[in-house]
Amino acid sequence: MKPAPFDYHAPRHLKEAAELLATLPNVKILAGGQSLVPMMNFRYVIVDHLVDLGHVDDLRGIAVIDGRLRIGAMMRQRDLETSPEVARHCPLLAEALRHVGHRQTRNRGTIGGSLAHADPAAELPAVCAAYDAVLHLASIRGLRSVPFREFSLGFMTTALAPDEMIAAIELPIWRSGHGHGFHEFARRHGDFALAGAAALLDIGAGNVVRGAALAVFGVAEQPVRVDAAEAALTGKAIGSTAIQNAAAAAWLVEPISDIHAGGDYRRHLAQVLSVRALTDAARRAGVDG
Repeated sequence: MKPAPFDYHAPRHLKEAAELLATLPNVKILAGGQSLVPMMNFRYVIVDHLVDLGHVDDLRGIAVIDGRLRIGAMMRQRDLETSPEVARHCPLLAEALRHVGHRQTRNRGTIGGSLAHADPAAELPAVCAAYDAVLHLASIRGLRSVPFREFSLGFMTTALAPDEMIAAIELPIWRSGHGHGFHEFARRHGDFALAGAAALLDIGAGNVVRGAALAVFGVAEQPVRVDAAEAALTGKAIGSTAIQNAAAAAWLVEPISDIHAGGDYRRHLAQVLSVRALTDAARRAGVDG
């Protein structure tokens, strides 16, 4: 199959891109194309205008600003995977990226494109959920900032207005020495995950948890923070029993069922993978056993 005819636009500046989005009818953004192009080829998506953000330098770059790692939306996934800044400040993101598709797709795919596509089985939205990321959205009206919990609205649905694009993502930097863990289950490497879990743990003296974050993905229509698990861990000494009891809260997530897996199976996977992610996070934070 080939895509339906469309007009191609390649703006060089953010303002130019915003004006195109505001004025062109039936317009879509090309931000890597690893999901959009196949959908266009199968004509699941038909557009009249395609705006390629690949030449907009304003949408690139990595910087540490006021305790946050700021990432331009058009940063390629492979560049983030190998970035020393990402590995140092947000190691959970670096680990999750190794599970995204294959190296060939990560060479083209972007972090902003993945977040805007909002596939429930995608790894990067789950990482943003765990980090309580803030997304900066651009349009001809300027910039607005949206917490990730308000950005992800449901199955492949976001808070982006039709004339908006993701300009940057900010991830809060956790305390030095924190632990992270990421696990997913897919039938083959590179396939979409049937379920996955992303965890962060900040552990202090006496192995007492000062802060915890646990997000599961591929289970529900969007990535879900398991607040009950975080509450069960915070303020208490961590160990294998505490992790098992906390991860049991993943069963409370309302699951989806499809031809690939039933809801109960996905909830079971969410519990098992949450244990593994939390265990890795505790180990990396210096907890033995």
